[in-house]
Amino acid sequence: MTPLLVAAAALVILAGGPARAASPPAVNEETVHEIASQLRCVVCQSLSVADSPSETASQMRGIIRERLAAGETPAQVRGYFVDKYGPWILLSPPRRGFDLLVWVAPFLVLGIGLVMVALVVRRWRRAPSRVSPPALDSAVRERIRREMEELDR
Repeated sequence: MTPLLVAAAALVILAGGPARAASPPAVNEETVHEIASQLRCVVCQSLSVADSPSETASQMRGIIRERLAAGETPAQVRGYFVDKYGPWILLSPPRRGFDLLVWVAPFLVLGIGLVMVALVVRRWRRAPSRVSPPALDSAVRERIRREMEELDR
């Protein structure tokens, strides 16, 4: 019975070894950086989580690593942060709803500006050239001459 017990123990140890040795999937640091660069740091709000030196950003990068190691997709990881902080956490707003205005407005303003410039240039081209003033008749010339003589006295 002892050899049977040893064989069973060896089988359990050998069979359980690969299960214990199986580590969680390796996290690609490039994926972590890609996700972190799309999220706004809550401390230094002008920087992404990838670029921020703050401790909070470091913790957020750790959360990204943990969630990716747990098997979540990048979209699910971003969704986690959006659920926690709101859409504000995304550095580039989603292209739908009211946020679509952020993406469209610069092009609209540029288009309106170009149309206005074209209209002004068109108006300038149509403007008549400067016409010389009409010639003075002899009565006006005589009056100017007399007034000039009076000033000279």
